[in-house]
Amino acid sequence: MAPMLSPEEQLHIIQSGAAQIVPEEALLAKLKRGVPLNAKLGVDPTAPDIHLGHAVPLRKLRQFQDLGHEVTLIIGDGTALIGDPSGRNSTRPQLSREQIAENAQTYVDQAFKVLDPEKTTLRYNSEWILDLDMEGLLKLLANFTVARILERDDFHNRYTSGQSISLHEFLYPVMQAYDSVVIKADVELGGTDQLFNLLAGRELMEKMGMEPQVCLTLPLLEGTDGVKKMSKSYGNYIGLTDEPQDIFGKVMSIPDEIMVKYFRLASTVAVDEIDRIEAGLAAGELHPNKVKRALAANIVEAYYDQAAAVAAEEHFDTVFKNHEMPDDIPDFAADLTPNDEGLVYVAKLIADAGLAQSVGEARRLIDGGGVKVNGEPLAPKAYNVEPSLLEGAVVQVGKRKFVRLVAAS
Repeated sequence: MAPMLSPEEQLHIIQSGAAQIVPEEALLAKLKRGVPLNAKLGVDPTAPDIHLGHAVPLRKLRQFQDLGHEVTLIIGDGTALIGDPSGRNSTRPQLSREQIAENAQTYVDQAFKVLDPEKTTLRYNSEWILDLDMEGLLKLLANFTVARILERDDFHNRYTSGQSISLHEFLYPVMQAYDSVVIKADVELGGTDQLFNLLAGRELMEKMGMEPQVCLTLPLLEGTDGVKKMSKSYGNYIGLTDEPQDIFGKVMSIPDEIMVKYFRLASTVAVDEIDRIEAGLAAGELHPNKVKRALAANIVEAYYDQAAAVAAEEHFDTVFKNHEMPDDIPDFAADLTPNDEGLVYVAKLIADAGLAQSVGEARRLIDGGGVKVNGEPLAPKAYNVEPSLLEGAVVQVGKRKFVRLVAAS
C-alpha cells in the first residue's frame, strides 16, 4: 500500500487517464473524510476472455486499492440475463445461466491478475436481482420514467429510427443502479458508454435517501492499430492470457501517439512517473522506442513476472532487431504426403498448425506476403509447394508466429 497521501494527491492519481468524474468536487469531499471509499465495478460475463481494453477499469480499481480504499467487483450474472444495451443498435442475444456461469469464472480468474484478491469483495448480483418479487420490482421501476430512459443515446436513436427495443432492455439501467444501492457504492467505474447507467445509480441512491455515488468513466483503449477500439473482432487486441513474447511484440507495434494513453490505462507505472514520461516525450528528451520498450516490459511483467519480461524483450530483439530465428520454435508434426500433382497444400498446413484461424485466412496471408518458409516469403497464390521445401523447414506467419515442420509419424 502507498504511503498516506493527501486527498488532493489521491485525486490526481484517480484523475489520471479518466474521461469524466461526475461530480469531481463530490469525490474530493469524500476523500477528505479520511474514510476508505467503496469503489464499485460491475461487469456482465457475456464473453470469457479479457484483453487490455477490458482491463482498463480493473487497473483503475487497483489504484483505489493501492490508495487504501475498498473495492467491490460485481459479476452481473443477473443483469447478463438482460444484456447491456449500451452502445447497441439492436437487442443483445440472451445467454443461458450455464454460459453466464462459465464466462464468470473465467473472467474472475483473469480479473485477479490485476486486482488484489485479498482486498476485493466479490459479489454476484443474482443474489438480489433474482430475489426481487413483483412488489419490489414495481417500487424500483417507479423511480424512473420512460422519458428518462429514452434520453439514452442508444435508446433514443433506436426509437427515432424505428428499430425495436425490447421491454426487458429498459430494466437494465434500473438493475445496475440497484446494484449501487445494495452495496452502498461511493464511486462507480465504467466506460464512457456507461455514463447513463452510472448516473442512474446516482439518481436512485438520492431518491432512496442515500448519499449518491460519484461516477467515474474511462475512455476506450485503441487497439494495436491505434485507430479502432481494442476488439477481438478487429484483430487488434492484446489478451491478458497471450504469451509474454506476443504481448511484448504487440505493444511494440502500437503507434507512438498512443503510448502515454497505454501507460495511463494499461500499465502499473506510477502516475508521477507517467507525467514525467509524457513531458519528456513532448520535449524530445526521451526516445520513443526506449519508452515503448519500457511500456511493453511493464505490461508483460504485470501479467507474468520480470523474468518473462526480460525473455520477451530478448525474443523481440532476436526476431526483429537482429532478424534471427528464435531459439524456442515449437515443432509441428505435419503430414507432407503430396497430392496427385506431387505438391503439398501449404495453406491447410498453416491452418492445422494454428498459425492461421482458417485455410481462407492462410491463403490471404500467403497472398499478402505474410508467410515465409526458411526466411523466404511464399509468392502470392503459392498455396501448393514441393514437399522437399517443407521437410524440416521453419514456417513463419506474420512477425511473431513460427513452427518447425517435422514429419508426422
